[in-house]
Amino acid sequence: MAKSDITRSRGSGRIAKSSTAQSSEKDVAAFLNAARSVSVAAGSDSGRLIFALDATMSRQPTWDAACGLQSEMFNAVGRVGSLNVQLVYFRGFGECQASRWVNDTRQLRDLMLRIDCRGGQTQIAKVLKHARDEARRKPVSALVFIGDAMEEDVDRLSQLAGELGMRRVPCFMFQEGGDPAAQTGFREIARLSGGAYLRLDSNAASALVNLLRAVAVYASGGLRALQNDKSHASQMLLEQLPGGKGS
Repeated sequence: MAKSDITRSRGSGRIAKSSTAQSSEKDVAAFLNAARSVSVAAGSDSGRLIFALDATMSRQPTWDAACGLQSEMFNAVGRVGSLNVQLVYFRGFGECQASRWVNDTRQLRDLMLRIDCRGGQTQIAKVLKHARDEARRKPVSALVFIGDAMEEDVDRLSQLAGELGMRRVPCFMFQEGGDPAAQTGFREIARLSGGAYLRLDSNAASALVNLLRAVAVYASGGLRALQNDKSHASQMLLEQLPGGKGS
């Protein structure tokens, strides 16, 4: 991404929690199915995962609750070895920041917990451009995005999502709340990039955390890593993948 679009951040702010929109079995199945697109680039010793967040004011009412779930998701990713993670967030008037790449996600979790919400429009296009530009420099295994709104031109976002799909960067779009425009946009971004869409549901928090961890395992070490991981979510994911149990 151009320097004017996104900046690097070493610290600041606090981040959000999730609402109670329901995640259907069909969406969970789609998430598992789409994770087959996630892989480690040939010649890479580790996968690279971008974890992006909407920190605009619309998330403030549920920020404390969402922060717990997002922190759990971050911790789950951090327990996976050989995976580099970058935190990206946007808020306020054109503020969009990206951390450095790290393999100790405790640093990024602590940064995330300090982020607070600020009023402003969504900047999803900046996030997608940033992921595209990072993938041009070095392969990116996946983008995970959490947000509750979409206030941008869906055609422009779709174009960027398609570019990410061509670069094999699936977008896993987690929606907080039930905004119909966000749902439409997030689903389209997921479809065009080869990723998946899910609603954040506090009743299914542990399942979502485990699913994200399974994607991180696959992003980090491919099919063999997933086969060696004995968690229920990894075994479910394995059944969906070419060369896995279900093949």
